[in-house]
Amino acid sequence: MANNNSLTGGELLLRSVNYRLILVQVFVALFLCINVLLIRTFFMKDFFYTTMRYILFAVTLMSDCLILILTNFLLIFNYFHLTMQMWLCLIFCILSSVYTFVTPVTLTAMTLERYVAICMPLRHGELCSTRSALRCILIIHSLSCVPCFVILSIFFASATHSFYTQSRVCSVEIFIFHTWQAHIRSAISQFYFLIMCIAIVSSYVKIMKVAKAASGENKKSTKKGLRTVLLHGFQLLLCLIQLWCPFIEAAVLQINLMLFINVRYFNYITFILAPRCLSPLIYGIRDEKFFLALKYYALCGLAVDVLLIHLVCVVYCS
Repeated sequence: MANNNSLTGGELLLRSVNYRLILVQVFVALFLCINVLLIRTFFMKDFFYTTMRYILFAVTLMSDCLILILTNFLLIFNYFHLTMQMWLCLIFCILSSVYTFVTPVTLTAMTLERYVAICMPLRHGELCSTRSALRCILIIHSLSCVPCFVILSIFFASATHSFYTQSRVCSVEIFIFHTWQAHIRSAISQFYFLIMCIAIVSSYVKIMKVAKAASGENKKSTKKGLRTVLLHGFQLLLCLIQLWCPFIEAAVLQINLMLFINVRYFNYITFILAPRCLSPLIYGIRDEKFFLALKYYALCGLAVDVLLIHLVCVVYCS
């Protein structure tokens, strides 16, 4: 009887995990489709790829797409216990580690751009030109590579040559051999969190002062900028909590396996998928210019698809 109960419990757990895996695939596919549509809209108008805030928005979208693909790929491999050689796993982990930081650092840069636009409007054209945007992208990726470079330097000093040819289920935790490595990783994440929070809060406070002094159209524009900074702050908070998830999950794993599975699933949905759906909301829907362009191209694409289907039906029926 106990054996049957155990089997039933195992089947229920498997069904639950299957349901969750399918749900994740639906979310990932949906967000990727939305992001690809937004990226397509970005490249359709000269105004967007010559304006700094839209360029940074496109960087965020591309970063989100890459993170969604990488994390989903690793999730599927972990779920089915598929192994890969460590050198290939290392490449996946480097990319995911770098682009985990690219999104929050880009969000901070977007917040600073809004600060310049509202608090220093006369210098906005000079400080936020297309050339400045390209330099900013380079700086964003350089800053995002620093934590990964520090962790990898420690790893390369500790790993043996035979390690790279081993086949295991891929995860970032495999490359952390000692507890102090995890502490260094945590310290770097918290340092980045602190710097980015200071930048967000400072920008918000200064924009709020300008909002109080503004009037008419300026007041309306400034309040919209204030809401944008708040949304960036919330999105940034979710992204940065993601950096703490591995340590929370490691502690929970010591308590209970089922609790660990539930916590890991919750973290993936809340701190990886959710922040990626906020980018389209902040600039894809709330921004009037981008929303009009998005609606135009989306409806045109739909009209073309309907026309093609109609022509195929006519040809087939005749």
